[in-house]
Amino acid sequence: MATLVDYPHSPMTRFPHDQFAKKYLDQLLSPIGKVTTSHNIAGEVREVDVLFIPTSVSNDYLLSLGLLGRFATTSAVFEPFRNPVTCDQICDCIAKLFDLHRELRRRARRESTSLNSSELPRLWILTPTASTPLLDSFGALGDEQNWLTGLYFLHEAFRTAIVVIHQLPRIPETLWLRLLGKGTIQQQAIEEITTLPQDSQLREFTLELLYDLQANLQANQDQKLDTEDRALIMALAPLYRQQLDAARQQAREEAMQQGLQQGLQQGQRLIIENLLQNRLGQLTPTLAALITPLSELPSQQLTPFLLQLSQLENSESAIQQAQHFIVENLLRTRFGKLDAQLTTLVSSLLALPPQQLSQYLSQLPQLSREQLLARFP
Repeated sequence: MATLVDYPHSPMTRFPHDQFAKKYLDQLLSPIGKVTTSHNIAGEVREVDVLFIPTSVSNDYLLSLGLLGRFATTSAVFEPFRNPVTCDQICDCIAKLFDLHRELRRRARRESTSLNSSELPRLWILTPTASTPLLDSFGALGDEQNWLTGLYFLHEAFRTAIVVIHQLPRIPETLWLRLLGKGTIQQQAIEEITTLPQDSQLREFTLELLYDLQANLQANQDQKLDTEDRALIMALAPLYRQQLDAARQQAREEAMQQGLQQGLQQGQRLIIENLLQNRLGQLTPTLAALITPLSELPSQQLTPFLLQLSQLENSESAIQQAQHFIVENLLRTRFGKLDAQLTTLVSSLLALPPQQLSQYLSQLPQLSREQLLARFP
């Protein structure tokens, strides 16, 4: 079964909202299926912008989408309008739906498969408002016994419903549809979205799309935005500042944490250098190469090493002991214990040029035992 999301061609003054609706419905529906944009209806100069094919049934996710989730349980065409839909636009939507029905029937005949009328996509026209005369002209009737207020259904053969967003009750189940409304209705929905948990993915991507919408509206201000669009820009401005301030604060905290970590490692490096210099009288190139991987150890692991190194005497043999001791303990810290193979590996590592030795030991946290041994066959 396929859910098709269609976006009517519109004047430039509505273009930012059409792009927002397209990305918004795409993001909402993609977790439960494959989304393909720009689907052409065969034999017609008509294009469905987003083709959605359900690939899994996620009842929890459908419930989280509320009323929109109910629409998406069967194949459907969505036609969102920023301004109140007109009689001609409704006729165009229905004509496009019937073109799609014909394409699906032809495909079923070619593939020798059955296609029941109940499996044909249903059209959901999303409009902020709709007058009673307009609804009456199409024989659209409410069905509050099975649905919420604000939904008007044409006769079953048309498989079409008109969703009057501003008539939907202000409840969580209608939130994701009310966001496609206008003026106060849309602003109320935005406020409700900001109160969702901070870790909500639906909240995060919706706010990001709203920020993009704000930027597009501001870029089109020379086209004489209407009152609702100007109010929307004002409503989104503090949310954008909040996000920007949060991003800056996170960046400062990360920079501070990184600076503290770098400062800690630099301090540990100086302590190790001074200890080895004082106890052994000199730093051989190999000892100098061992300081960097040793300084990267957590302080609770480094302290016992330093205590044992501080007991060494100033002699040539002590330098050799120190080098073996440091490499052995770096391997023991990484792998837990030294078996015969790892013990033999100590001499092989110490035979490497100092710079290469330092690189190998700094990579230890990312290497498995087998990977390390494979480098010294």
